[in-house]
Amino acid sequence: MRKIAFILAFLAISMSFTFGQTASDTISLVKGPGGMRFYKDWHEITMNQLIMKIKPNDKAYQLLNSARSSYTWGSILAYSGGFLIGYPIGAAISGKKPVWAMAGIGAGLVLLSIPIYRNYIKKTEQAIDTYNRGLQTTSFWDKNELNFSFTENGIGVTLNF
Repeated sequence: MRKIAFILAFLAISMSFTFGQTASDTISLVKGPGGMRFYKDWHEITMNQLIMKIKPNDKAYQLLNSARSSYTWGSILAYSGGFLIGYPIGAAISGKKPVWAMAGIGAGLVLLSIPIYRNYIKKTEQAIDTYNRGLQTTSFWDKNELNFSFTENGIGVTLNF
């Protein structure tokens, strides 16, 4: 009888620590001066690794793809604007006559890229939050029940899952 009680107690205790997902499966986002960085299990991951990790969650994956599209468009506008600003400045430094209207258009493109980059940051945060909320952090006991009840052979333990 002691042996059975010990085995049941051991099973009950060991099953309570069984998890399908752990907190280390979550992805964290850190914004810094060099841009956004993604971490999983305390290790930095790249955008491609993030995409592969998020891919099973359709909603998060769609948000991340939309964010990447915003990043691409923002980059195109920012780099084009930077070129249009830098070319007249370079011409002025070299002694040629600069076309300042070109620099004004470039400044407009750079300013236009700012809300697009903000949209990229917002959608990336939403994608990571959606992914993290979709993780199952439930334990074994949330899906299964261990009960003492009457069985065909008398009083016993039943496990329902």
